[in-house]
Formats: sequence, structure tokens, C-alpha cells
Amino acid sequence: MCGIAGLIDLTGHRPLSRDMLESMSDSMIHRGPDDSGSLLRPGLGLAHRRLSIIGLEDGRQPLASEDGAVISIGNGELFDYERVRADLQRRGHRFATHSDLENVVHLWEDHGEAMWTQLRGQFAIAVWDEREQRLVIGRDRFGICPVFWTIRDGWLLFASEIKSLLASGMVPAAADWRGIEQIFTCMSVPGPATCFEGVQTLLPGHYLSIQRDPDGTAKVEDRTYWEIDYPDRGHENSSLSDSAILDEFEHLMVQSVDRRLKADVPVVGCLSGGVDSTIVVAMANHVLGRPIKTFTISVDDPNLDETSDVAQSAQHMGSESVVLRCRNADILEQYPTLIRAAEAPVIDTASAAVLKLSQLIRQHGFKVALTGQGADELLAGYIWFKSNRLFQKLNFLPGLDLTNMARKLYTKFTTPNYPWSDIENHVHAVGGQYNAAFDAFGRVFTPRFELYSQQMRDRALSYSSFSHMGLNRDRMAKWDPLNQGLYLTSRTLLSGMLLSSKGDRACMNASVEMRHPFLDEDLFDFCAKLPAHWKLRRLQDKFLLRAVADKWLPKAMSRRRKAMFLTPWESLCPSNEQEGSAPTYVEELLSEDSIRRAGYFDPAAVSRWRRDVRQLRKGSLLRTSFEMSLVGVVSTQLWHHSFIDGNLASLPSLAGTFSSVIPQPIVLRSALEPSPLAAN
Repeated sequence: MCGIAGLIDLTGHRPLSRDMLESMSDSMIHRGPDDSGSLLRPGLGLAHRRLSIIGLEDGRQPLASEDGAVISIGNGELFDYERVRADLQRRGHRFATHSDLENVVHLWEDHGEAMWTQLRGQFAIAVWDEREQRLVIGRDRFGICPVFWTIRDGWLLFASEIKSLLASGMVPAAADWRGIEQIFTCMSVPGPATCFEGVQTLLPGHYLSIQRDPDGTAKVEDRTYWEIDYPDRGHENSSLSDSAILDEFEHLMVQSVDRRLKADVPVVGCLSGGVDSTIVVAMANHVLGRPIKTFTISVDDPNLDETSDVAQSAQHMGSESVVLRCRNADILEQYPTLIRAAEAPVIDTASAAVLKLSQLIRQHGFKVALTGQGADELLAGYIWFKSNRLFQKLNFLPGLDLTNMARKLYTKFTTPNYPWSDIENHVHAVGGQYNAAFDAFGRVFTPRFELYSQQMRDRALSYSSFSHMGLNRDRMAKWDPLNQGLYLTSRTLLSGMLLSSKGDRACMNASVEMRHPFLDEDLFDFCAKLPAHWKLRRLQDKFLLRAVADKWLPKAMSRRRKAMFLTPWESLCPSNEQEGSAPTYVEELLSEDSIRRAGYFDPAAVSRWRRDVRQLRKGSLLRTSFEMSLVGVVSTQLWHHSFIDGNLASLPSLAGTFSSVIPQPIVLRSALEPSPLAAN
């Protein structure tokens, strides 16, 4: 993958500084250390950083149509580009490079906006049409490749990273509490709000259309070309036989892996102890006719470490496995880098391990790796889908909702001051029904009221993160409850965390592209239409995947229980008794002065829960909930220090540095112009 950035004048054709455009590009050199390119015209600037993977010799961007009227820059890969290119050539188009993304300019010439529905892969793309004076910026269906955008003083700016927007000198770094509330509500930042005021995430399956008119005005529209959908409950595809379903799923999986092996550089695999990554590596070996090299993370906690399982899998498949031992000290060392890369607080400390693994992959000379990401969202792999099914069995008495009573009792016991009305507001925002994903989030977001400052509590009570994510509640209400939970998990954890802070942001910080065979358009469409029992059968998660994996792997591998890849709270805040005290920067960030200075949390509550959480039984639901929340506190403070106020700790900070990167821009700074977020 690569990095893209640009800006367009919405009021005319004002000149802009090349230094500004280069600063935006240089701020994300890690996304594309191999090459760079740009386009600069009155009122328009496009910049590209290149990580060379396909068309190594001639794939420099921007790319142009035959007559130069259509120009594009892109980040990512189009996995069916060879078939599409052949079709475009039959229609008379001439190609100047071997780049997969050159397809885009010709598809735009032939299809205009309908182009987006024809693109297959992981991508963030901008297309400028000189004749129409129109810029479109789109993102892939699942949100693998990021796009951020904002409007300042009549300019629309966009980029693969927020740092690039800040580097323009036109976008001051200011905190948006709504992004912080998202972190503490669903462990992610699914958008469209971010943690930076006025900066938005372009949602998965969306594109921006910016039409510049001759009268000096421009129209900006956020449009949807695709969204996750499932059949109405009871209308799932039940016409296929069991054997036909198994055969088709296997065919689509092999096809997806084959597509994602296409590159002009070697492709390796990320291998954990789970069936997801193991079957991907097994199929990759089959397609290539040889084993691929694999990379694995080993963590300190024996309850979380999967090294022995990985060794068994690698030996069976004949793959050479490189194991990274990631100790708690490594997590502590990497966390400031992780937060600067993610540009948001990160609750899942394992994201720092992924960052370190990506660095190791790059050190071994590789740029592309396959992962098993997406299988849990496709086929109900998380524990909360099973626990929700068990929970529903409490409703054995007609007319008596015992599950809801249990939820209220648990909340009252664990967080006695938590207002039940807040949960009811969230339930309404997700369609008025509890689902598995919401139950999981409920166990996480209730502790935030114990830790928030009074100002943050008041804000949280007046705002529901779920109401502002662009969820399709009308469609949700018609789906099977299991699919409702899959949808909510995909729209929050998948795009907002697993593909972001634990995916693109961690990996591309080390100039490594991750590819996800389970996030294939054809595979998703097939699985979405299946009855729920092919995803979760009784309490067997990923039933369909495991049934197919039985043909490829020994049952000791295909039937391994789902294990969440996590690193423990102690990796960020070790206990004095076991591993010494927390490092200096953590103590500084959690000092009373720093907490009050940032304003998100109550210093006394944070201090109390740091002490009391260790009295709770390790591994218990309550302890896990508060540990995750405390990691959220540390990482929020670290994010605030890194970008907003560099006086919270004795760590390097980016706060205040971007505005001085370049000379004062030609356009004057002003308050943010009205945007879709302004009404939220």
C-alpha cells in the first residue's frame, strides 16, 4: 500500500504552495519510502507516496488517461486488475504502466461514478477529472485503507493519515471528545468523527464527490456505493446442499488467497495459533506449490502465548517460522510510537506487538503479508456470540425478559453509579434490540463513568456514539440477531480498530502491507446469505470455516478454540510486586496534574482504580473491563500529549510542530467550515 494526500479549493483557483504539498507527503514517508509524485495546479494539489509492490519499474503516480484529462492517485491493491485491464484494452484503452491502479483512470472514463462498484480489493483512491472540474475520493468496502478529510478556509484537504493534514499548516490539532467517547464505548474509532476536531473519517464503502462550478462555488457530497447487508430474517439462502456450501466456500477461499498472492515482490504470512491464519497459510502454500515464510508473535503471558500451537502448524505445513518474542517491556517501549502511528488512543495493547512484528517483517526484507483478519466478523468467531446465545436461554419464561434483568443486576453490582438510561440510549441507537456485539461493548463501556471527569460524563450522557456512526438501523431491524451482531462488530471493531490501529496504521508505519483473504467481496457475499447455523452452530464458532479446514489441516489445528490475541494490562502498567513499577512516562501521564490538564478523567478515580483493580480476580469480567478502561486512560493521555499538549510527560511530542513545518500558507487559517459533523 501507499499514501495519498491532496487539497482542492472550493471557492475558485487560488494558488497553493508546493512546500505545503511536499510537507503533507513527507509526513507519511513511511507509507511510501520507495518513490513519490505530485500534481500541482491552481486550486488543486495531489501527492503520492509509493510502496512498490506491483509494476515496480513504471508504476509511479499520479497516473493519467491517454489524453491527460483524468488523473488519479491511489493507495492499495486491485486484486482482479489483470482481468479488468484485458477488458479495458479490448475496448480500446492504452496503458502506459504495469500498475494495477492505472485501471482507475480508464474505468472512470467509461463508467464515471459507477466505477466504484467495479473495484475489487483494498484501496483509497482520488480521481481528478479536468473536463468536469471534479474530484472524487473513495475507500474500499471494508475500510482496509484509510482516508481522512476536513474543510478549512474554503479548502478541502484529504490524506491517508491525519498527520498529513496537520502538516499542511492549515489544520490545527485540537481534540474532539466524541472520538474519545467512541474509544470508551466500542474500543475503536469507527467514524465519521475522529479524535481531532473537524477531521472526519471517510466511512468504508463511501466516496466524496467534489464538484467545482464555474461560478467559483463547489458542492461536496458524501455518497455510499456499498454497505454491509444481510438477507431479511428467514430469507437466508437455504437452497444449497451441505456439500455444495462446503465446496463453494472452499473454492472462494482459495480464489481469495490466490488473488492476494499477486505481487511483484515475495508475499509472507502472519501465523498465529488459530485456524484463521493457519488455513490462509495452508492455502497459500497450495496455490504457490511451496511453503511461504511465516512470522509469529510470542508474548510473555503463558495463558495468551500461542507459540507451541504455531510451531505445530508451521511444522505440519513445512513453513519456515520466524518467532518474535514480545515482552511486556517491548509493549511499553513501542506504545508511544504506536499512538503516534494510530493517531488515536489504543485500548488493545496487542497492537503494539503487531507494530513490532511489522518491523521484523520489514527487517527481513518483505513488504507484503497475509493475515487471518476478518474471519471472526464473517463467521461469528468471537466469544460474545457464544455468550449471547447462552444468555438468551434465560428467557425461558413467557413474557419475562430475564436477560435484561440480568444485565441490569450486573451493571448495578459492578458500577452502581452508572445510569441505566445511557445503555437504553445506546440500544435505541443500534436499532432498539440487544445483540452479541452490544453486550460485549456494554461490559466495556460501563466503567468509563467511574473514570471520566464530570465534564466528560455530562457530554457522554448527551451523546450516543452509535447514533453517529452511520449505522443502517432500518436494515438491521430485519436481520437475524446473529447478523446484527456481526454487522455491529464489523462497523466498529473491524474498521475502527483491527484494520486501523492493529492493522494499516501499525503495519504501514513499518512500510508493510497486510492483505486479508477473508475480506474478499465474493466470499463475504456468499457467507452473508447463509443461515446463521453455518456461522455459529450450537456453541461452535466459525462452523463453516472449521468444516472446510478439516480437509486441509489435522483436527488438532482446525478445531482449536478461539483465542483472542491480547497482551495483558500488566504490559502497560506492571504491578510493583511482580514486575517493578510502571515506567516514568506512564506515571507522568497519570499524575494528578497531567490528568487535570487534559480534562478527560477524574484523577482520584484513576488513582483508586489503579490500586483496586489488582484486588479483583485476574481474568474475571469485572477486572478485564476495568483493565481495558485503564489502558484507555493511559493511551488517551499519551495521545493528548503526543498531538495536543506536549507537557504531560517527558516524552517527545508532535504537538505544536506541524504549524512550523512550512512557511505560513498562502490561505489564512480560519474556523472550520460547516460539515456533516457540525450538526451531530
